[in-house]
Formats: sequence, C-alpha cells, structure tokens
Amino acid sequence: MTSDSANQHRDNAQGKTARCAVLTISDTRIAETDSGGQTIIELLRTAGHTVTDYTLVKDEPTQIQSQLTSWLTPPDSSLTPQASPLDLIITTGGTGIASRDTTVEVVQRLLDKELQGFGELFRMLSYQDVGPAAMLSRAVAGLANQTLIFTLPGSPNAIKLAMEKLIIPELPHMVWERGR
Repeated sequence: MTSDSANQHRDNAQGKTARCAVLTISDTRIAETDSGGQTIIELLRTAGHTVTDYTLVKDEPTQIQSQLTSWLTPPDSSLTPQASPLDLIITTGGTGIASRDTTVEVVQRLLDKELQGFGELFRMLSYQDVGPAAMLSRAVAGLANQTLIFTLPGSPNAIKLAMEKLIIPELPHMVWERGR
C-alpha cells in the first residue's frame, strides 16, 4: 500500500523522462557481446527515456572513475558550478566479490547521497530467483552531482530484474524528487 504523499509525488512526476548514460565494466565484453548494456539501453528507450551515451571500460578503477567523472562534470564547469547534464547513469558489471570487482568502491567515492534501499530491495528480489547467492551482489545506488547512479551486476537476468522491478517504474519519480 502506498501513502497519499507517495502517490502525489508520483502524480507530480508523471511524464518526466531522463537523459541517461550506460557504462559496461568488463574485462571480456565488447559492444557486440554486451547483452547486458544493450538490455539496459533497450529498456530505457522503451520506457521513453533518452540514452545519450554508452561506453565499455575494463574493470580498472581508474578507467571506471575517469568515465564516470567525465559524465558527471559539465563541459563548462570551470565557469559556473552546475549539475551534470545527465539525469541517470547505470553501470553493469564489477559488483561481485571477485578481486577484479571494483565498481562499487569507485561509485561510492563519487556519491553525495546513497540510496541504501536500492541494494536492499534488489537483493531481496534476487533472493527469490537465485537464493542465497543474492548476497554476493553489492549493487548500490545514489546521487552524485545531482545525477542518479545505479550499479548493476553483469548478469542479464539481474539487469532485467533491477530495471523492470525497481529502476524503470520509479525513474520519473526519482528524477522529479532529486530536482526539488
């Protein structure tokens, strides 16, 4: 059951769309084999959002941070501090516990505000599909320079779950809410 204020906020956010970027983090994928990144792009576009950029980087902290920072920094930021031109960045890959999985640490350093509920809900929903292996996902989300950032695992099933059950349904509300 949703509260009246949550329903009012969703009504206020109705029709809001997001300018988005997608970052795949992988040591093995290339654009032609990146089904996870392509799934994110397709789902965002189907929901009416605009994907302005898509990039792949190796699971190297400096590459991840460099790409995210370039998206979070407006081109003319030297003149006047301002928010990023993006509303949303979604990363896929590097959220597990392997030694090469560094996405979460990089993203957490960039966040101004963390949305703890995303990781909690994602793991709860994942548990229904994969059982206790859900605890191996360190998916996080939050705001960096007024841009929403979500880190998703590389698994296509996990991506679809996060996008269809959590991100897409709430994205207009989040875009509206962070701008208040």
